[in-house]
Amino acid sequence: MSTITEANSTEVNISLEENTPTIKTTFTIEEIQELLPHRYPFLLVDRIIDYVPGQKAVGIKNVTFNEPQFQGHFPERSLMPGVLIIEAMAQVGGIVMTQMPDSKGGLFVFAGIDKVRFRRQVIPGDQLVMTVELLWVKQRRFGKMQGRAEVDGQLAAEGELMFSLIS
Repeated sequence: MSTITEANSTEVNISLEENTPTIKTTFTIEEIQELLPHRYPFLLVDRIIDYVPGQKAVGIKNVTFNEPQFQGHFPERSLMPGVLIIEAMAQVGGIVMTQMPDSKGGLFVFAGIDKVRFRRQVIPGDQLVMTVELLWVKQRRFGKMQGRAEVDGQLAAEGELMFSLIS
């Protein structure tokens, strides 16, 4: 009897797995490039390591000395510019926004940034881990997100990012 139960339960699991859509929770750089229009040297997300549709994304940026901004910011002491940290968070947020229903094919751009604070320096060799959570969407055209960027578990930057969909 247990053999029949196991066989039936296996059949049920197989058919359930076949009918259940798989939710993608990570994205490679190639998949990110399919979703975002940014390219070198302005693509600032190397990987999405956690994605919850309609809610949040966690992305990483490996900061390297070879990046063009470090030639001038600053030659004596390389620091990742704050505006690029915010842009990197926005690109992670863009992954969430581009996956929203009825937003395919549109381009999300900054509509505003609020309450941005920088808490620690980001330097070559750091891995920036950015968590961006969707706060709200209005009329499928505007969105607001809360972003956090951390290095080694320490908060580097945080703020609210507002997006607008343009055609």
